[in-house]
Amino acid sequence: MSVIKIEDVSKLFGFGDAATVALDEVSVTIEKGEFLAIMGPSGSGKTTLMNMIGLLDRPTYGQFMLDEKDVSKMRVNKRAKLRRDNIGFIFQSFHMLPKLSVLENVALPLAYKGVSQTKRLKRASAVLEQVGLSDREYFYPHQLSGGQMQRAAIARALVNSPSIIIADEPTGNLDTESTRVVMELLSEIHSMGNTILMVTHNPILTRYASRIIYMRDGSIVYDEASDVGQLPGRVERALQAVRTSREEERIAGVSDYLKAMPQKKSPKRTTTKNKKRHSAKRRTKS
Repeated sequence: MSVIKIEDVSKLFGFGDAATVALDEVSVTIEKGEFLAIMGPSGSGKTTLMNMIGLLDRPTYGQFMLDEKDVSKMRVNKRAKLRRDNIGFIFQSFHMLPKLSVLENVALPLAYKGVSQTKRLKRASAVLEQVGLSDREYFYPHQLSGGQMQRAAIARALVNSPSIIIADEPTGNLDTESTRVVMELLSEIHSMGNTILMVTHNPILTRYASRIIYMRDGSIVYDEASDVGQLPGRVERALQAVRTSREEERIAGVSDYLKAMPQKKSPKRTTTKNKKRHSAKRRTKS
């Protein structure tokens, strides 16, 4: 069953000759429970596509179906309700409110649903335990590490029990160890049946995805299914090409360095004959 179906969607910014095409007749269908990684250079349309799917923006042209509902022309209040109840967002820069505790930050989305304070704090506490932050409930954002902050952001995205998680560069500000922890957490969420859409520049992270699409100039240039835990074929080949190129550059660099080094003159070898001659000269002088 497809949870997202986009057909010939285009998004333009600006007007007339100054118009910029951010999405150019994009079509993609995403099934329930997929873990989709979206890659591409800056300006390729990744974030615009995510904003479209997350109901933060509208297509200029084309049709967008979410859970078999046409949301392309849906009114603002209905879109907001659908977004609140079905989609959780994880951002690169966390977006935690500095004057609220971690528990209050995570509980905040429930306030917009009219959930009582007691119930929303209880639910937030349960989700923080799920992401391993039960001992940080009453800390403030500035008291957390980057990895802890991102886990809190994931808890906030999960507190409404959404069916779709949109993660825009969720590990972009994290070190290697924190990246691994966050990705393992997203993998666990995926195994529970959630649909996850992740924008990333890190090809290694595609091993967590069941599918990868690559975008360029507002279009999808390839779309490939992959076994979770394995790098997609195109990504593996690209990484191998980079590794080979770097190794060749390294070897070439060493070779050029050796060529450029000043050559030391080899010391003259003193033969037995020369030794006798030098000894005779010393005896003559004496």
